[in-house]
Amino acid sequence: MNYKESLDFLFSQLPMFSRIGAAAYKPGLDTSINLDNRFGNPHRRFKSIHIAGTNGKGSTSHLLASILQSQGYKVGLYTSPHLADFRERMRINGKMIPEQKVIDFVERWQNLDYDGHPSFFELTMMMAFDWFAEESVDYAVIEVGMGGRLDSTNIISPIASVITNISPDHTQFLGDTLPAIAREKAGIIKAVTPVVIGNAEGEVREVFRSKAAEVNAPIVFAQDTPAADFETIEDGTILISSKVYGSIISPLGGEYQKENLNTVLHAVDMLRDCGVGIYDSSVREGIEKVIENTGLAGRWMITSRSPLTICDTGHNIAGLTYTMHQLKSLYRHRLKEWEESGIGHRPVLRMVIGFVNDKDVEHIAPLFPDEGLYYLTQASVPRAMPVENLTEIFVSKGYKPCHCSDNVPGSVEKALKEATPNDILFIGGSTFVVADYLAGR
Repeated sequence: MNYKESLDFLFSQLPMFSRIGAAAYKPGLDTSINLDNRFGNPHRRFKSIHIAGTNGKGSTSHLLASILQSQGYKVGLYTSPHLADFRERMRINGKMIPEQKVIDFVERWQNLDYDGHPSFFELTMMMAFDWFAEESVDYAVIEVGMGGRLDSTNIISPIASVITNISPDHTQFLGDTLPAIAREKAGIIKAVTPVVIGNAEGEVREVFRSKAAEVNAPIVFAQDTPAADFETIEDGTILISSKVYGSIISPLGGEYQKENLNTVLHAVDMLRDCGVGIYDSSVREGIEKVIENTGLAGRWMITSRSPLTICDTGHNIAGLTYTMHQLKSLYRHRLKEWEESGIGHRPVLRMVIGFVNDKDVEHIAPLFPDEGLYYLTQASVPRAMPVENLTEIFVSKGYKPCHCSDNVPGSVEKALKEATPNDILFIGGSTFVVADYLAGR
């Protein structure tokens, strides 16, 4: 078996939620526990940190892994989904799992006398845990796939947990109220294991407080005590000003990253209380080098300055509210500068947008800027919303799409051909739209 054949097996033989949606969703821990036993319980051979939440858990995971790596630890990082390369899902000190390790694991799995039927997520998670154990990582940062209580990753016994925030997403699986979703996320809170909550209000906050009290887990709400001042800089970065750490420039420039960064700084304090040695200098370096250290991509990612081209994987109401607010402010600032200077063409905001079928686009669409020119598109996964359906929704909301295509790279190419250097091009709506764009660059 070669690498391509191994990937073909993983993608075609196993139900994969990110591609086909609900049909691949498999809640419960029985299969993960059985797999874990078959592979010798690899997760017990390293210390782990568990990250859940509706938005920001990927960025938070990468930031914590980068800080630990900057301290000199050997750090595993497990996240999902991937953008361009399957191996992005599992890294050690930023390096993706080697292709041969993927081949070896798939062959081992195929040779096991096991009559279960794991999902894509369950088996690839076990691949990561097995590799982390084999490589003797000091710490592994493990991102939840969906929810928490019944997520495959919840077989681990972490030294600490983080829950970033709660907002409506995957309601058909996790519940249609915020407290119901919070109860699923709170399932990662373990007995006598500290947890940091990034942002929680009202009933959601009480869900977390009650669960922590029930299992005697120390709990910190990061929003209660800002760990620093955070300021968005026009060049697409965030300036962090802290009495403890001094000035730090974060390359993750999305407005929503301010909340993630505050959560991460509180998580560092929590890890120190757990006995994890982390120097102040490692916190600064880890934040500033998070992209270099971990390969994080697709978060308010600027890929060109002329025209200014930004892609972002935000895909639900909460995430897109932040992103669209920032995008509108950026465009209006650029427009004001042009009006004052009169140099070049009038800036145009060009939007390459697509979604997956299970997103509530009817309620998401009004978040997008009225002044945008829309290039509606369709990602190359079966779960993608057909561009014809997306066009119908956007037209019903009063938008006038200028181009519709079922090919993301083609949509981007069309927008770039029509753009001038003063324009802003935004690519997003779905993780898979960003993935197609980055793969086609």
